[in-house]
Amino acid sequence: MAETNTRLSAQTTDLKEYRRFRAWELHQEKGWTQQQIADVLGVTQGAVSQWFKRAREGGVETLRRRKAPGAQPWLTAVQKARLSEMLKRGAEAYGFRGEVWTRKRVAHVIKHEFGVTYTPRHVGRILAELNWSRQKPVIRANQRDEEAIRRWVQERWPELREKAEGEGYTIVFVDEAGFYLLPMVVHTYAPVGETPWIECLLTRDHLSAISGITPQGKLYMIVQPRSFKSPDVVRFLKHLLRHISGKILVIWDGAPIHRGQEIKDFLANGGSERILLERLPGYAPELNPDEGVWNYLKRVELKNIACRNVPHLRQELRKATKRLRRKRNIIRSCFSQAGLIRNQCPAL
Repeated sequence: MAETNTRLSAQTTDLKEYRRFRAWELHQEKGWTQQQIADVLGVTQGAVSQWFKRAREGGVETLRRRKAPGAQPWLTAVQKARLSEMLKRGAEAYGFRGEVWTRKRVAHVIKHEFGVTYTPRHVGRILAELNWSRQKPVIRANQRDEEAIRRWVQERWPELREKAEGEGYTIVFVDEAGFYLLPMVVHTYAPVGETPWIECLLTRDHLSAISGITPQGKLYMIVQPRSFKSPDVVRFLKHLLRHISGKILVIWDGAPIHRGQEIKDFLANGGSERILLERLPGYAPELNPDEGVWNYLKRVELKNIACRNVPHLRQELRKATKRLRRKRNIIRSCFSQAGLIRNQCPAL
């Protein structure tokens, strides 16, 4: 017992806790009286008496420091569990416009349902207890047809993949994007408290790019200093025919430039012999892995690069594209991100 008590007093770094352990040690090991212990430790005899009573009734561990329980929470654990389920119903279920939960909205729901008023800051702590975090939502068009998207992923895509394997088609996902003089991500060093400014010309100058990627990690692209129209899309399809042997299955969205008369004429004049066009469901950009290529070019390869003019931008984009072509694993990962690659088939 004495060895255990001595060890406890030696290990503690809290002065008050040390005095309680030391008082018990002096009483047990040396038989000191309560008055002697009080004089040595600089406390009252009544305090020593209370310590001994706690140790005798609950054991020596009761001499450790006890944290104050704090105020009783206004929301019980059951109510917090209910709150979590309520929030999962969505903000619009409680009369708000848009499925967005803010701390003020949550505070309004708590007051309405439980009669408890919390500040937005405290609501943030409650949400953290419920394992809710502040996140940037993904914006989706309300015109989306979720059932059509589900059918395309589960039914149409496997059919297209099987057709490509059986008939020797090369699958190419195609999309367009714009690149501007200023990057999407800019970081720079500056003195603390002095926000830096980037001066640029107020111009709409940009480069338009159209690209196609294959599940094998190939990237094909053409760039021009104006927006793409149907004749430009035809030029890109011919670009694919020159660089890819055999038949090509092009999968893209339903943009008007993909449905122009020039596209129909191209197919009617022999283009359909080698090219088959397939349209993705509407308002479902996440199904096109080529979106991942644009995101990687803008946020990784071209980050923090502010271009002086369009020729400079073209030069940087050309170098970034060249680097990306050597990273086939990145291009293939775009297919994985879109959920279009089967683990058992490396080529797809």
